[in-house]
Amino acid sequence: MLFLFFFFLLFTEMMQHLHQQLVKCEHRYMTNLKQFYELQMSHHNLLGVTAELVDSLEATITGKMITPEYLQGVYACLFSNHLRQAVAHNIDFTRPGTASTLLRASLASMKVQDVPLLPSLDYEKLKKDLITGSDRLKALLLQALRWRLTTSYPGEQRDTIMQAYISNDLLDCHSNCQRSVLQLLYSKSEVVRQYMARLINAFASLTEGRAYLSQNPTLLQMLEDRLKAEDKDSLTWENVLGALQKFSLRRTLQSAMIKDGLIFWLVDVLIDPDCLSDYNLEYCAALLMNLCLRSAGKKICASIPNHMLRVLSSLLDHENPKVQSYVNGALYSILAIPSVREEAKEMGMEEILRCFIKERNEEMVRQIEFVIKQLNSEPFNDNIVSDDDDDKEEYEEDSNILEPDLDKDEVLLPQLGELAGEKLLTTEYLGIMTHTPKTKKKQFPGVHQSTGVPLQRPVTPGYHRAACLIKHRIQWTNTCSGQVGMPRYLPLGGTV
Repeated sequence: MLFLFFFFLLFTEMMQHLHQQLVKCEHRYMTNLKQFYELQMSHHNLLGVTAELVDSLEATITGKMITPEYLQGVYACLFSNHLRQAVAHNIDFTRPGTASTLLRASLASMKVQDVPLLPSLDYEKLKKDLITGSDRLKALLLQALRWRLTTSYPGEQRDTIMQAYISNDLLDCHSNCQRSVLQLLYSKSEVVRQYMARLINAFASLTEGRAYLSQNPTLLQMLEDRLKAEDKDSLTWENVLGALQKFSLRRTLQSAMIKDGLIFWLVDVLIDPDCLSDYNLEYCAALLMNLCLRSAGKKICASIPNHMLRVLSSLLDHENPKVQSYVNGALYSILAIPSVREEAKEMGMEEILRCFIKERNEEMVRQIEFVIKQLNSEPFNDNIVSDDDDDKEEYEEDSNILEPDLDKDEVLLPQLGELAGEKLLTTEYLGIMTHTPKTKKKQFPGVHQSTGVPLQRPVTPGYHRAACLIKHRIQWTNTCSGQVGMPRYLPLGGTV
């Protein structure tokens, strides 16, 4: 009886603790939801104002006058909060320069907010426990290190975290020891393998992280091994796939994946797209397209033209527009080979493509029309100009997007009184307060890609998704040669 009484007290205490945690989570959720709606409204408002200003510029070119009342309406959209105080402060928005001064002042006030740098960590102790600790401790540490990166503020804070990880060789990419942090990919614990794959995927999401991971000569093979060994329904497989897809933004890693026969494997996986989640299908299609853009990849496709074309054509009717874009990009690329074009004509590819034109939006219709034009282009010989000489140096677009999927469906939950996340790191692994000096990033020219044209540069879905938000405001210009007009700017992220 006494045992039941103590059990009841313990159970009550745990329930109270869980309830408090639930209340805090709900509060954070409502706060974040409010901020999201405010950002969404501001975004839509900004797009509307941008459209108005573009209309104004076009009107001035044709000689039309812009009335003060019209400008007052634009100011009302831009400064809805300021206008409430305009009368009290006697601000004249019609006076030239007033609106731009207020706009710059509002941006300046946003820049003043300092983001604190996180405490430094004892990386030697961290790596030791990642190798020799219990499976639960390993998983908690991998989770905490990932959260430190994914919850950081873009800019100096995130850059400092990544620089600290790299300078301390957190994943042992430069280690020749048999027991290293990367070996956790082969752990007997599924949770440890999953959380190691998540952390690698987070590293691969950032340009500097990809450069760091690419320096290990065995990591690519390790990831390919896990991709073929893990269950396709598992989060481990999903994150390994995500990391490999982001690796395909680097030319040297593209070449290695093609050499390893990853194209054959991807085509076989895509035979049954219904067994893949939306994320996995999207990343498989994007990875396949990136590899098909290379001359070596086209040669592989030319060795299995019928199989390749049938798999790609079966994906043309997929409801995900991003999958459609990647399929169109792959088709456009491999149809540059005469033998593949002949195979496509024999199987009636043009009729298949025209069936989908009626069901597509304007952009997809233009892409399909370009694929058809490629299909019917004049035959040349099958000699494919090699692009292997371009491997000497990487030119990679800054596609730094940390997707929310990196932290989804957490299977590891801390027990009552157990340290986790940043609290675990700063309590047990606090290091000397030193931060890696901020280094100036190498700038690369932006990648320009026309909307309506099949993708012709390597992309990653996370960055492609962000880039697509811009495309609706891109202005087209027609060329005398009848070629598609080039947009002013559409970043897709990739290699040149």
